Amino acid sequence: MPISKLLITLALAVQATDAPSPAPLTPEILDAEVVRTYPHETDAFTQGFLFANGVLIESTGLEGESRLRKLSIKTGKPVQEIHLPSDVFGEGTALVGDRLVTLTWKAGQGFVFDLETLEQVGAFTYEGEGWGLTYDGERLIMSDGSDELRFIDPETFEETGRVAVTLSGQPLRNLNELEFVDGKVWANIYFQDFLVRIDPETGVVDQIADLRALFPRDLREEPFRDVLNGIAYEENSGRLFVTGKNWPQIYEINLRPRTGAE
Repeated sequence: MPISKLLITLALAVQATDAPSPAPLTPEILDAEVVRTYPHETDAFTQGFLFANGVLIESTGLEGESRLRKLSIKTGKPVQEIHLPSDVFGEGTALVGDRLVTLTWKAGQGFVFDLETLEQVGAFTYEGEGWGLTYDGERLIMSDGSDELRFIDPETFEETGRVAVTLSGQPLRNLNELEFVDGKVWANIYFQDFLVRIDPETGVVDQIADLRALFPRDLREEPFRDVLNGIAYEENSGRLFVTGKNWPQIYEINLRPRTGAE
């Protein structure tokens, strides 16, 4: 698909504004090559997805059903699991040292868990909604559904700054699940089957990954609920995994520049 049409497809996630923005940059378009697939439980409303010391971690949402769990990549089933309080809607999760930090959607409450035992060892609060979360080695990076990424101190959980995210010079909202890879932030765009790569210092999107072919919407039980959401990068091997809300599979993928006429 031509770049211009891809940008139109993403237009639902772009909001008009009078605020100044960086000079427009035409992002590079990538396609996904599936390396292999693994099973994923279809009752998992995936919110956070990451590797922690070689173990696949998933946090799931929905009130009364939110969980934090370690998964077997071979079976897709939890080998260790806890439930979040029944009155919260679980969201993104990040690894900070030997702790897992988990957000909730509207409760304004975050939780800290011991990586080995999954026992809760702390809690914190924040303003607004919690969506995605990742860690760049120095600061937590959080999305809240807007066109901004927040920077959070991993010890005090105080906000230390924000950056506005732009796609071709326009603000890009609905930033959801996040993953920090080689100095950049990959983000799901909620309701869209695309990933975007963001420079966390400037907020500029420099790559768009088109993942619509992985699990086409006409095969999904709930096409507009069961969307792409979940990015896990295994640093030691360089492998990249994605899944979605209630998807039956986890996909290990390579991202390749699109070739051919645009």
